[in-house]
Amino acid sequence: MNFDYTDEQNMLRDSIAKWAAGQYDFDKRRAALASEDGWKANWATFAELGLLAAPLPEAYGGLGGGAIDVSVVAEEFGKALVVEPYVPTVVIAAGALAHAGNEAQRQEHLNAIAAGERVVAFAQAEPKSRWSLNDVSTSARKDGAGYVLNGQKAVALGAPQADHLLVTARTAGGQRDAKGVSLFLVPKAAKGVSTRDYPTMDGSRGAEIYLESVSVGAEHLIGAVDNALPLIERLVDEAKAAYCHEAVGAMRMMCSLTQEYAKTRKQFGRAIAEFQVLQHRMVDMFMAAEESYSMALRATIKLGESDAERAKAVSAAKVSIGKAARFVGQAAVQTHGGMGVTDEMRVGHYFKRVTMLDSTFGNVDFHLKRYMALSETKAA
Repeated sequence: MNFDYTDEQNMLRDSIAKWAAGQYDFDKRRAALASEDGWKANWATFAELGLLAAPLPEAYGGLGGGAIDVSVVAEEFGKALVVEPYVPTVVIAAGALAHAGNEAQRQEHLNAIAAGERVVAFAQAEPKSRWSLNDVSTSARKDGAGYVLNGQKAVALGAPQADHLLVTARTAGGQRDAKGVSLFLVPKAAKGVSTRDYPTMDGSRGAEIYLESVSVGAEHLIGAVDNALPLIERLVDEAKAAYCHEAVGAMRMMCSLTQEYAKTRKQFGRAIAEFQVLQHRMVDMFMAAEESYSMALRATIKLGESDAERAKAVSAAKVSIGKAARFVGQAAVQTHGGMGVTDEMRVGHYFKRVTMLDSTFGNVDFHLKRYMALSETKAA
């Protein structure tokens, strides 16, 4: 199997790296995070560079790429510590429309996403649902040809920047039933939608979302009514694979920053990079990052296989990369000493980001249990 990237994918990687070096360095990133509207200029640049259109179908303003193109973007975003809501909009929302949307929905929304005119947040988690995708108490009651939504969603990443929300809601069955979950694309400005926005520890933004008698038409339903869970599981696995590549990019940067620091920091009259114990530690960090890349790439390749194979590969990657990211982050901070966790040092921000990525859509323990359950099911 040929694992080389295409010329177009290498050009995509180079264009992101050049943009990040000139427009998204550490100081400019901090300035953008301090401003509520600072992300808009970056989002417009993403559209100009074709990042938003890269994995979307050509018929709807996209470039006809796929999961590998997303992985390239995600890894470079990980290196630059980009926190704009790329995955919720391009991977999850656009993926939902591409996989299950009707022609009118695709024409309306995919073209807008590719052009940078639409930002979507995934409103799936609830205060008591933990990481269970089928645990949905938000209701969508049939009302004529449309629906009325009521409920609360928690930690919707990117919701403060979004103009639409991709909402999971129960149209039938009990709170934890697999059957009866549906998916709706709801304008955030719709009557009855309110949010409580807040920053997260890694610099991104999230929100609690409250839906009170929100009326939506049938055209806002994405895919089949009552049977959206398989689609949601697929979308979330695709998002996890992208986040795995983002974690790889962050780990590679932590390795690079630690090596640079060790060459300049002197102790006992010598650069600490000359100490054998730290040399061994930095080799271990490098190996952990490269092994994580292999796991992330395997998960991305497996996205096109059966549901069970896809889920196992993604969970295996989440377990391996979650452990590796913790090790690399801790080693990087320890090598920098106490100032490694200060706001002025980049390495601490990377550690925060990989910590957030580990807990997004399930941490190491969750995915280890999921992998074991899937393996037992296959064996049976």
